[in-house]
Amino acid sequence: MPSTISQNFGRDYYTSLPSLGDSLGELLGFFGVKRLYGVGGDFVANLINALDGHLEVLPSSNEMHAGFSACAQAELNALGVCLTTYTVGSLPCTSAAALARTEGLPLVLLSGAPGEEEVGREALHHTVHPHTAWHTDLDAALNAFRALGVRAERLQGQRHSGQPNMAAAQCLELLSHAYLQRQPVFIEIPRDLIGQRTQRLQLPAELAQLRSRLPLNLGGAEMIATEIASRLSRASAPLLYLGETLRLNRPLLARILDFCHRLQLPYACSWFAKGMLDETHPLCLGSYNGVFSRLPHQAYIESQADYVLEIGGAIFPSDTNNAFGSRTHGIDNHPNKTMLKGTAPWELDTSAVLDALTSMPLQPAFSYGFLAAEPEPSPPPGREELGYHNLAQTVNLAQQALPEPYIFLPEVGNALFASFELVARASDIGRSYLANPWYAAMGTSLAYARAVADQLAECGSTQPMLVLTGDGGFNFQANELINLQKQGANLTLIYMRNNIFHLGKAGDAPIYACNADGFDPKLLIRAYGGQGHECDTAESLFACLLHTAAVGGLHLIEIPLALKPEYQSEIARKLNTYIGYRNGNAEATADWRRLCGR
Repeated sequence: MPSTISQNFGRDYYTSLPSLGDSLGELLGFFGVKRLYGVGGDFVANLINALDGHLEVLPSSNEMHAGFSACAQAELNALGVCLTTYTVGSLPCTSAAALARTEGLPLVLLSGAPGEEEVGREALHHTVHPHTAWHTDLDAALNAFRALGVRAERLQGQRHSGQPNMAAAQCLELLSHAYLQRQPVFIEIPRDLIGQRTQRLQLPAELAQLRSRLPLNLGGAEMIATEIASRLSRASAPLLYLGETLRLNRPLLARILDFCHRLQLPYACSWFAKGMLDETHPLCLGSYNGVFSRLPHQAYIESQADYVLEIGGAIFPSDTNNAFGSRTHGIDNHPNKTMLKGTAPWELDTSAVLDALTSMPLQPAFSYGFLAAEPEPSPPPGREELGYHNLAQTVNLAQQALPEPYIFLPEVGNALFASFELVARASDIGRSYLANPWYAAMGTSLAYARAVADQLAECGSTQPMLVLTGDGGFNFQANELINLQKQGANLTLIYMRNNIFHLGKAGDAPIYACNADGFDPKLLIRAYGGQGHECDTAESLFACLLHTAAVGGLHLIEIPLALKPEYQSEIARKLNTYIGYRNGNAEATADWRRLCGR
């Protein structure tokens, strides 16, 4: 009976086997991963050393931020990857895993783990194990991620001396799941497996071949396309409404936009899809969300469009994305609509319908006077006091004057809702606006900016980034500035200061106090090699934005913010009314019913 791999399969086969560490490096490279974010530790040290020669292993200020940076990476690439140590490092990433699961992101969370040879009767450090327990629980992190609905596995070592381990094949299957299903996976890797020989893999020639192997088991695409073509031919004012799943399928999005441009079809997108379209294109009507929107051609969406083709929206809609359940979302309520949700992996069913539709002899038969009209020039910003109410307007004016448009990174809170009025333009990395509005995790904008800065550097772009944050959200994550400093990031941070968590505030408990009056963020940004500024008028912010974009580097612009309702963005005022209504406040309930026409 063979006792070794060499005796079983021959020495040539044995010497051809890679170590698991090298195989992991090759696998990540196959998926196009050029960098990962993480925090080191003893159980993950072997993996760090093994991967360091294959890709950039980049530091984060803490594990949660590493997970958030990997989420942003997953918004822009085939995979986003985070690396941590066992339990004490991986458990802080559960928030990022929940974000990825909710937003549909291909996030890979790699964690070191105790070696298989170490597991015995002794409780190992970092094990979630009280000293009064009768047995050790080595699966606490695995179970935590599984509780979120995340696929979580520990790689398995050699089980027979004559057979190499299957850990590389197991890892390929998990990475493929993340990529094809756009869902996070959690992988624990025992540290003694890194140097062990693993089975050889035969990878496809290119990543796209993985998608080509996906079966489309749904029929009827031609019949659906025929119905859409019939409705388009009868429509005098059609509209395509594009949803959030398309932001992660750029080839399909490009084909849909080509279809719109060929037939001269106007299109809009949902809030959750903001940033995937160039909103300055004449056919683009912007990012729409019912009564919460304020778009130049909103009347076309809500009262003129006589046929809507909705593509790529969520199967189960979110209240945030659907006008907070106010029943004012014109697309939701439209009587003549076709919905292509995309229920197959990588929207293969939608692609099949589009294949059939584009092969039909459809001709442009629509004319829209408003598309040819020149937009009225906006007046230059004046000396009016700054607030969320005029922030987006001022930033939009500054962006028009810049040689390159911004990539917007709004923080969850008042800044996020004010940011929906920003004009997203074309981007060198395919996205000009990155946020997590569905999951709405605060403390992500700077972590996202890290991944965006690396992506811009990779393609040689000098496009500027603009972070919009309140002081509460900033204090969640200010320590991530150290890595933006090391990157030499071209980033301007607008810091809206009112010293409280204002969005949803329902009382005066100390928990809402997020800042101290004596805190000076301008001194803090200097410690990270940046420059601090303060603006209190629209005119001064406009000039400062032009200056920071021209100078480049790291900048923080502090804007003192009044708490009066009129200084809030229109969206935030409506949202605070909505929150009060949901919390049972009688006055807010009456205001909300008036707002919704009920």
